[in-house]
Amino acid sequence: MRKNREIKVIFVILTVFFFAFLCVPMLLPTITYGFAIIYSFGKQGLLTRLFGRQLFDIYGFNGLLLGYVIYTLPISFMLINNTMGYIDKKFTVVSRLMGDTPVRTFWMTVLQPLLGTLAASFIQTFFLCFTDFGIPASVGGSYEVIASVLYTEMLGSVPNFGNGAVVALVMLVPSVVSITVLTILERYNVRYSKIFQIELKKNRARDTVFSGMSALILIAVFSVFLVMFLVPFVDEWPYRMSFTMEHVRAVFADSTLFGVYINSVIVALVTALAGTLVSYGAALVTARSSVNGKLKRVIESIALITNTIPGMVIGLAYLFCFSGTGLQNTFAILIICNMVHFFSTPYLMMKSSLSKMNGSWETTAMLMGDNWVKTIIRVVPPNAVSSLLEVFSYYFVNAMVTVRRGRTRRQKRPGRRESEGN
Repeated sequence: MRKNREIKVIFVILTVFFFAFLCVPMLLPTITYGFAIIYSFGKQGLLTRLFGRQLFDIYGFNGLLLGYVIYTLPISFMLINNTMGYIDKKFTVVSRLMGDTPVRTFWMTVLQPLLGTLAASFIQTFFLCFTDFGIPASVGGSYEVIASVLYTEMLGSVPNFGNGAVVALVMLVPSVVSITVLTILERYNVRYSKIFQIELKKNRARDTVFSGMSALILIAVFSVFLVMFLVPFVDEWPYRMSFTMEHVRAVFADSTLFGVYINSVIVALVTALAGTLVSYGAALVTARSSVNGKLKRVIESIALITNTIPGMVIGLAYLFCFSGTGLQNTFAILIICNMVHFFSTPYLMMKSSLSKMNGSWETTAMLMGDNWVKTIIRVVPPNAVSSLLEVFSYYFVNAMVTVRRGRTRRQKRPGRRESEGN
């Protein structure tokens, strides 16, 4: 018994570390990913020095692929992990007792209930890569992507908002396909009457292999960002490598830093609270209500289309739309922009969770005299606490680190070559 408890404690610790290290990329603006790749894999990068040679050319497709994988990994993981928590493991045991092969068991009890979430994860990661311009701006080199073209048109040295608007509209075209795919997969959704949390059969070989794979993923992700923990304490990377605290003192000597930090926390906190309520309400309408199917499809379309619009476009659109109104230069417009831009992933997380729960709760409550609103308040939230917390943290972290909706001044396009000899 004691040995089993020790194994569980070790598993919990490893899980916490997995979440912590895997979510490190979510704490950073996307342009930082490119600079982390430069200072890790560049000619003078940390990993290049450790291995004695440059592992690959970081400019162009290779750098973009590495940056996008690291960028989208936490979002994809959160979506899939959230839905896995609402899969009834009892069916796995029943399938094996019925004589099914491990492959068939895995398909019937794990993959099939996850089909909608896997498709949503694929679509989310696709559009995150499709609309991001931070990573192409730093490591894209001569490899042009549509997001960098949009950036040049909108915020280049000579902005052309007309052409930029056309490019933004073209970027919406793939959303039509994504809406169709998710609508088709909706019919394969598996809803459980009750979710049983049971302990699965132990398999040392399986657990060892997948623990090793998880450890490799953690090390790979963390190694890219390791240099970020070293550069602040180096005099001048990569030439003068002596230890210094000058950079830290210079940053904290800025008297405006504390006020800026408080402003960011306030915006992020309000965005997280309001965004969680909105995404939860929208998911309730589409997953657990009897409203008209056309209205549900409208909400689905809005959720996916907001994900296809780059944050830069949303920021400029709101700037033009609300210029001269009371919302201009206020926290409110930042909060609204954040809620709209990050709505898709929280909505899909909440919908996946709610669609797996027992569909007869509302009917039972109605027979007992409760209305739909009371049921939603009393019954559903306690069973979706973990998803609500994940949605809140997602909104909060992304609202803290985003820089796109704050960039309203005309700026020159960031340099695309490696700085300081990297």
